[in-house]
Amino acid sequence: MDPLPSPGTRLRNPFTGEVFLFTDVDETAESFRFDVLIEPGGMTTGTGRQHLHPDADETFLVREGRLRLMVDGVWHELGPGQSMTVTKGVPHLFRNGHGGATWLTATFTPAQQFLRFFLNMGLNLQNHPEWYDARGEPPLALQALALHAYAGHGYGDGIPVWVQRVVFAALTPVALLRGYRLAIRPRKALRRRQ
Repeated sequence: MDPLPSPGTRLRNPFTGEVFLFTDVDETAESFRFDVLIEPGGMTTGTGRQHLHPDADETFLVREGRLRLMVDGVWHELGPGQSMTVTKGVPHLFRNGHGGATWLTATFTPAQQFLRFFLNMGLNLQNHPEWYDARGEPPLALQALALHAYAGHGYGDGIPVWVQRVVFAALTPVALLRGYRLAIRPRKALRRRQ
C-alpha cells in the first residue's frame, strides 16, 4: 500500500497558485480536513464547471482573505471566520475572492477516502507536470482513471452520475495504456475507530 505523508505536507499547484496543506492524515477519522492556501492572484478563474460530492458534505471555513463560493449556481462571498457547508449532492465550485492570499479549511464528512483522493491530485501534478495542459487541466483519460478509482468522491455537474461512472470505467484502460498512473491508490477497506 502507498505510504501516506506526514502531517504538514504541502503540495503546490503552480498553474492555479493553490497549495494543499495536509494537516490531518488520520484515515480512521470521521471527517477529513485539510487547509488550502490560494496565493495572491491564484485561482481566480477556472473551467467554471461546478462539481458535486454525492456522499459527503463539504464545509469551507475562511481563515484569512476572501472566498467566492458558488453553490447550486449562486455566488456567496465569505470572509475571515465565516463558513458554509455544501451538503452532499449539491453542485459547487470556489475561487479566490480578492487579489491577495486566501487561506481556508475544507472539511469532508464523512471522510471516505478524500485524504488519498487529494493527495493523488497533488502528487500527480507535482510528479508529472507534463501530463497537464497550460491551464493545469489533466487529460480526460487521467481524470477518468482517478475518478474511477475513487468512485463516489466527485463528479461534474450537468451530466448524470451514472453516465460519468460508465465513461470513467471505459477510459481507465486507455489511461493505463497511455502510461498514466495514480500516485496514491485507494484503500480497499478502511477500519473505523471502536
